[in-house]
Amino acid sequence: MAAVTYPVESRHPGWPGKPGRLRVPAGIVEVRPVRLRDAGEWSRIRLRDRAHLEQWEPTGIGPWPDRNAFWSWPSQWAALRGLARRGQCLPFTITVDGRFAGQITVGNVIRASLRSAWIGYWVSSEIVRGGVATAAVALVTDHAFEAAGLHRLEATVRPENNPSLRVLIKAGYRQEGLFERYLDVAGAWRDHLCFAVTKEETGDGLVSRLVSTGRAGYA
Repeated sequence: MAAVTYPVESRHPGWPGKPGRLRVPAGIVEVRPVRLRDAGEWSRIRLRDRAHLEQWEPTGIGPWPDRNAFWSWPSQWAALRGLARRGQCLPFTITVDGRFAGQITVGNVIRASLRSAWIGYWVSSEIVRGGVATAAVALVTDHAFEAAGLHRLEATVRPENNPSLRVLIKAGYRQEGLFERYLDVAGAWRDHLCFAVTKEETGDGLVSRLVSTGRAGYA
């Protein structure tokens, strides 16, 4: 009697992968895995956009210039890639017309009966309000629900961060509640609104919804 074999589930479903491309007012948005050679543009934008980013991101260890210097990227990239290979996160770079424009990460991936994670993102100050972050969130959410096999994603945003709130609402996330004193941001414990979406709510996908409403086009 022949032995019965069963498919072995990937240790890191959805990684590496390319969630796709969309056309928005700012240009062609593409999401791809982070690369070691992203260091130069990553550092240049992060150092230039300190005032734009630091007020919304969790407080880090050490001065901003040190944490975002060119030489600090290789260790961050290696850590992200290690987590991705263990199936614990999906770290992506956002590009616009082929140029580095930000990051989007699905983190704290939990499998088994929960199959959930959080999603976080940042984009260059030069392309805010150009539809880039919304397109990236839609692309990665669909990828997480399909290729990565997740069921729920959530995102937390400070109530004062109106641009990021608009991104999540336009992408198709719904507000669930308020987390009081949730994260240490800019040196103080800040309240955050919680947004979430489950696979059942996305229908044919968030990308399809963006395109059908005219907020983006297929590239």
